[in-house]
Amino acid sequence: MTSTTPEIRSERELLSFVYDAFNRRDIEPILARMHPEVEWPNGMEGGWVHGREGVRSYWTRQWGMLDPHVEPVLFEADNEGRVVVDVHQLVRDLAGKVLLDRNVQHIYLIKDGLIRRMDIRE
Repeated sequence: MTSTTPEIRSERELLSFVYDAFNRRDIEPILARMHPEVEWPNGMEGGWVHGREGVRSYWTRQWGMLDPHVEPVLFEADNEGRVVVDVHQLVRDLAGKVLLDRNVQHIYLIKDGLIRRMDIRE
């Protein structure tokens, strides 16, 4: 991982924790770091899920069908106060076959230490 400017050090630490927990399928600590009304993209089916319970349901469903692994590569701040994370995304089916191996960007809006929104830029 590349170091970032001090302005987003706390956000980088938060998001590094979230990616690590996601890859371990440890959902509760992630949800605790999201705003209760978080907006989250449904990268699998399109559209959005809302709130912590929406994210929980989406991820539980996703992990029942796929084995995604996301590894942050670079953290940067954009000019709108969001955190842009370059991510290596590897998605396998449950038998281990690689379905997707690519880099994308995750754009986070973080307020008061909680994730308010995430967008995906391909």
